[in-house]
This record gives sequence, C-alpha cells and structure tokens, in this order.
Amino acid sequence: MILYKEFVKTAKKYPDKIAIIDKMSNKEMTFAKTLIASLILSSKLKNIKEDFIGIMLPSSLGSILSVIATSFAGKIPVMINFSTGAEENILYSQKKLGFSTVLTSKKLLEKINCNEIEGMIFIEDILLKIHLKDKIKAAAIANMPVYIINKYFMPKADPDDVAVMLFTSGSEKDPKAVMLTHKNIYTNIRLLLETFNISEEEIMLANLPQFHVFGFTVQLWLPLIKGLKNITYPNPLDYKTICKIIREEKITIMIGTPAFFSGYLRASKEGDFKSIKYAITGADKLPEQLRKDFLIKHNIEIYEGYGTTETSPVVSVNFPGNNKPGSIGLPLKEVQIKIVHPETNEELPIGEIGKILVKGDIVMKGYFNDLEETSLRLKNGWYDTGDMGMLDEDGYLWHKGRLKRFVKIAGEMVSLVKIENVLEKFLPEGCECCVVELPDYTKGAKIIAAVTQEVKAKKIIKEMSKQLPPIYLPKQFVVLEELPKRGTGKIDFRKITELVQEKLQKNK
Repeated sequence: MILYKEFVKTAKKYPDKIAIIDKMSNKEMTFAKTLIASLILSSKLKNIKEDFIGIMLPSSLGSILSVIATSFAGKIPVMINFSTGAEENILYSQKKLGFSTVLTSKKLLEKINCNEIEGMIFIEDILLKIHLKDKIKAAAIANMPVYIINKYFMPKADPDDVAVMLFTSGSEKDPKAVMLTHKNIYTNIRLLLETFNISEEEIMLANLPQFHVFGFTVQLWLPLIKGLKNITYPNPLDYKTICKIIREEKITIMIGTPAFFSGYLRASKEGDFKSIKYAITGADKLPEQLRKDFLIKHNIEIYEGYGTTETSPVVSVNFPGNNKPGSIGLPLKEVQIKIVHPETNEELPIGEIGKILVKGDIVMKGYFNDLEETSLRLKNGWYDTGDMGMLDEDGYLWHKGRLKRFVKIAGEMVSLVKIENVLEKFLPEGCECCVVELPDYTKGAKIIAAVTQEVKAKKIIKEMSKQLPPIYLPKQFVVLEELPKRGTGKIDFRKITELVQEKLQKNK
C-alpha cells in the first residue's frame, strides 16, 4: 500500500490509457508516459539533500508529476497553499519543517505576484536540463516488470511512513503540519472506491488545489492508483470553463465545496452535467436549496460528506442507495465514530449532540514537531475532530458545527451555526452571513452577525425571535463587502472576527 508503488502497478497495467489531460496547457499523457516523465523528474530531485520538498503548483499535469517524482526520489512532498499569502506560507512551512527547496513555476509566481524566495527551483528550468540520455534511462526502467521497478528503482518505504505534509487551513489558529502516511491515504482511497463502486472507466475532474487534502487524496492519488482518466484545471472559480470541461470531457466525478457548486449551478446550462454520476461536496454545510436546485436543473443528487485534513480526509459520506439529505452520511467501513460530551468526554447516546471522535487507519500519524497539540487531539487512537455532531438511529452522522463555533452564554452552549441557519431565512437574496462571537464583560460573549448587505436588523431579529431564544439573537449587525474565504472555499472565521472587531472599534 505504498502510494507510488501502487501507481507503478497501475501504469504497467494500463500503459496506453490516457492518465492526465491538462486543460490549461492542452497536454495529455498516457499512464506509461506519466511513469517515464515522473522517473525523469525524480532523477533531477534525488540529489537534493533534504527530506522534504515543498510543492507550490496549481492542479495540473506538472503538479501531479511533481508529487510522484518527489516520492520516487525518496522525499516527502510538502503541499504549499498559494491562494492566501503564498510568500508567507512558504516561509512558514520552511521554518516549521526545516527545509528550503520549493518546486514551483515562474508562471505561477507572476500570476499570483509572489517574490522569488531562496530555495525555489522552477519546473521550467528543470525541463531545460533534461537530455536524451535521461529519457532513454527512464524509458528503460519503465519497460521493466513491476516487481523489478518497485524492488530496485523505488525507495524503500513502510505503510506507516509519512507520504505527505499538509497544513490545516488556519481559519481558527496558526496552521499545523499534518503527517499523513501511505496507509492513511491508501485506506481512504480504498474505502471510497468500495463505497461508490468506482470503476476505472470513470473520468475525474481535478480542479481543487492539491494543498487541500481532498485535492491531494481524491483528485491526485485516487485516479493514479485506480487507473482513471484525470482532467486537470487550476481554477475552480472559473465556473463557465469548468462547465464547458465537464460537458466536453464527459466528466463522471465532480467534487467541490458548496460555494463552488453554487457557482457551477449559476454558470451551467441544461445538459452540461448529463455525464455526471457522482457529485460530492464537503468542507462546508450543503444548503438544502442548492441541493434541490441541482436536482431540478440537472437531475443530479449532490452527495454530502464530511472529512478533515487529519483523517486523509473522508470520514463519512452519503452515497447512492444510502442518502439522507441534511446529514453528512454514513461512516466509511472500518471507520469508527463516537460522540462524546464536550467537557466530560463521556460517550453520549444516539441523538445527543457532542464532540465527534474518529478512529481507524485513516487517522493521521500526528502533527509534525508538535507533541502537545498531537496529544490533545489524539488519545488511544481516537482523533478529536473539534467538530460537534450526533449519530441518528440509522447510523447517519449529522454535523452541528465546530466546537469553537459553540459559545457559552449565561451557562448555555449556543450554536453559531444554528443562528446562521435561522438568520439566512430572513436575509435578502444574494446576502451572505457569518455569525461570530466577541467578548462581553457581563455575559462572557455576545453574538454579532456579519452580513454582505445592509439589512433591516430590527425586523430580522423580531422574526428570528419566533424560532430562537433571546440569548441566541445577534446583538448587532455589521456589514462587510464580502466574507473572506480560504483557497478551498471555506469561510475564514478568524479573519471575519478580526474585521468585525475592527469595524466596531471604528464606529465607537
């Protein structure tokens, strides 16, 4: 279950099948050529005297080859977020993990306006240094039997060795470096393949950034290991182009956040998604209206799931024949879930809300060089997700928000997500909201609603009061031009809280 060795097996099994089509460069590669190209690139990385190599590239043929080649070279890829402060994220990861080499592209730096940083090496420069002898040697190795390639030309590895370093989103505190092993990622892939009965005939759309765990596991390694055709495109926000790619390439698997799916719905025409078999969403709550609109316009059911970076990622998911809209699905086979009291950690009965704990081979090895945080989140094999939820009588998991998005007011646990769900009903069309908490000297915390349009606050609060008790009602409404989001489309709660605080200070 070593990821790169499994890819070698697949490449030898389907040598002439198209592995990757890069829609930005209009290049395509068979599995055999992907193996050869990865061997060539790995030969240029083997002499780097570091355990880690940073990779900062958008979803593309180049990024996939870079990950495979880094692994072939016996190094651990460190996936760097370039969507929010690329330079800051590079320096942070270099300092955190103690490495310098970052594989990136001059075109990307120009596009995101990022300065060149010491340690960067560029794909464009490496391509210029590839000679005929490099190609002949790689082709000769690729022509050998699987057993010979994996035994003599691949680095030795154990399933419990770290396969990648991914960083948490940093939406609540500084990002942590998550160590995911070959066993973690391979197990998640195997369980997903079984759950959805995915065959090698499926066609994957790979448009999520690969610094995001879903992009890395499901859109990069799953197609390489199962033998799917993988269509890459670097910008999930380019809604019209994505719809065109889905229609032209007859994509069957589409994955994204609700924010992305909302954009695809707006930009699509009837018939654009007729090839889609599986539309899967996660990261944020799927709005019921979005699910219904997709069903009406395209006759496609969006399957909502749940996962975390620390669980490689998928923990639970709805799927054909087992779908309960509103829930985040059934736990994957072999994955254990229990719900515990947030303060006593006692296991709670069916139907009660508490912290979600996860156990199984999908759970990370730990946080790099952070024994304290690892020991807080990993106990006796159980990973504390920091999320609140409940299991129903049919075994479905229901997400109730982050524990940090529950606030203790006057001794009662108040869910900010619940407040948002009610508030959204009374907002004008197109208005987004995010409810945050700020310190309050009398009650400990107060509720503030950030909205993207001016609203009739008194009227809204009056309507909300019919569905919520007084302590749940927002004390103030603050208008922000937009709600900041991370590169993955997730709401940046920390940034919103900061902006709300700043605005309220100015208005004093």
